Amino acid sequence: MIKLDADNINKCLNDCVLFDIETTGLDTENNQIIEISALKIEGGDVADEFSTLVNPGVHIPYMATSINGITDDMVADAPDTKTALKDFLDFAGDAVLTGHNIDRFDLMFIRRDVTNLLGREIRNEHLDTLVIARRFLPHLTSRSLESLASFYGISYEGAHRALADCRINYEVFLNLAHEAQNPCREALGLKVCPKCGNVLKLRNGKFGEFYGCRSFPDCRYTEDAGAQCR
Repeated sequence: MIKLDADNINKCLNDCVLFDIETTGLDTENNQIIEISALKIEGGDVADEFSTLVNPGVHIPYMATSINGITDDMVADAPDTKTALKDFLDFAGDAVLTGHNIDRFDLMFIRRDVTNLLGREIRNEHLDTLVIARRFLPHLTSRSLESLASFYGISYEGAHRALADCRINYEVFLNLAHEAQNPCREALGLKVCPKCGNVLKLRNGKFGEFYGCRSFPDCRYTEDAGAQCR
């Protein structure tokens, strides 16, 4: 995994594929992808775009449509999940994958379907802009994409469609990279994992309190509270 520091964040912003998906719901085991979009970032600028609706082969629930506006009729002639995923992976190549909350949402859908439908694994490195926001904007009460857009004065028009979210996230990412280069007092005061750079969180275990990395299970670093690291 990519260590969360200013140099790596800027390197990623200089060359990555920023992506977003829309789905039939929030269940990463049972719900389905209905849209995939991505921006190819080269030299810090948007060099190319990818976007496709996806026919999930199931009915899109009203609740999902009420959020993203995608209906059964809209995806009727769209490629199936296997085809859309192959096209997305061809677009992404071996670039670092970035996005907002991809660790706990988008990548879980993508990995599941790539394994089940394409019989392979995604080996791309990835960097989650939500994790960057938690690390460098600890004083904010919310770090959702909408909250960050509002914080930075970025228009949220068209949100909840994948390509629009990618464009919003790109603008947010530019600002977060600046935060990493110029960390605020609150960010400097955080206890940080020496392995991956994410925030350490105080937890209770069988043998008492310890610090665990918020990137668990990707990073399994632990440290006794006030003592030696393991």
